Amino acid sequence: QLQLVESGGGLVQPGGSLRLSCAASGTSLDYAAIGWFRQAPGKDREGVVCISNNGGRTNYADFVKGRFTISRDNAKNAVYLHMNSLKPEDTAVYYCAVRYRWTEQALCVSGEYDYWGQGTQVTVSS
Repeated sequence: QLQLVESGGGLVQPGGSLRLSCAASGTSLDYAAIGWFRQAPGKDREGVVCISNNGGRTNYADFVKGRFTISRDNAKNAVYLHMNSLKPEDTAVYYCAVRYRWTEQALCVSGEYDYWGQGTQVTVSS
């Protein structure tokens, strides 16, 4: 059974950077589609960035383009979200999610994902 554990969240000033990690255990992520999502208080969960099963396609939300980058390390069975130029509106709980059903696209819809981590809080404030 796949288990996902996010880490790396915290309090950061506007303009700062964080790297979130998503460590997987129980099953390999090699052929999984992976997504990072976030949910702010009172708002719906939204896709931040997703990567396709074969790693060939990524889909970044407009509000993070140029600031956030997804990467994966198959040897460590982990995925990362590198966040730069953080803004107060990036404050949210960030989740990683995994789907094994194959598609060529980098779908970034939460309902398409089957496995979720517990989330890590990111707070951007001065």
